[in-house]
Order: sequence, then structure tokens, then C-alpha cells
Amino acid sequence: QVHVVESGGGTAQPGGSLKLSCAASGTIFEIGFMGWFRQAPGQEREFVAGLSSGGGSSVLDSVKDRFTISRDSAKKTVYLQMNSLKPEDTAVYYCNADIRATTDPFSRNYWGQGIQVTVSS
Repeated sequence: QVHVVESGGGTAQPGGSLKLSCAASGTIFEIGFMGWFRQAPGQEREFVAGLSSGGGSSVLDSVKDRFTISRDSAKKTVYLQMNSLKPEDTAVYYCNADIRATTDPFSRNYWGQGIQVTVSS
């Protein structure tokens, strides 16, 4: 069974840094997309950053100068390095991926459980 699991969240002071990881596991044939969304209390979920299988990336304008997305293909893991954190970055961050399992002729979309990021002094 395919799963994606986030790790690395927590609390940071304004100006600090955190690095999130999302690892995919299971009987995986192909990963077409892996990326990050976030949702603050009372707000809609928004796209943050993502990587396609070909290496193309897309990053939210409000964080593009501070956040970097990368991947380790061998580990089936995507990372989000977050620098110069602001209180506005406080949210639950969710990993999202389009993954084809070895048992399926098509890809499915998967969500991680979500991980809390809090930026506060």
C-alpha cells in the first residue's frame, strides 16, 4: 500500500529555519509529482511548492525567495527547506503526490497526514 509521510515540522522563531521531509513508500512504480500545500486556521489550503518527474518546479510567489524544494529520487523523498521564516508561514503543511503503484495501470493522488509549522517569538 502506498503512503506519503511528512516529518521535520515544529516551532521556529521569526527569521529561523526548518526543513520538512516527505517520504513515499510502498509498491511504487512511478512518481509523477511531489509537492507541498499548507493551510492556516480559518484559511483555504494553498499550494506552496512542487516538483514534476522531469525536474520542473513551481513555487508560491510569497515564499519563492525563502523556500527551496528538492528531492532525493533514490529515497523517494521530497524536501522543503524554509529559511527566514515569518509568522505568516504558520500552518499545517501537507505533502501531496501523484503516484502509480506497481499493482495499478494508472496514478492516484495521495495526501500526507499534515505536519504543524509554527513561527512565533
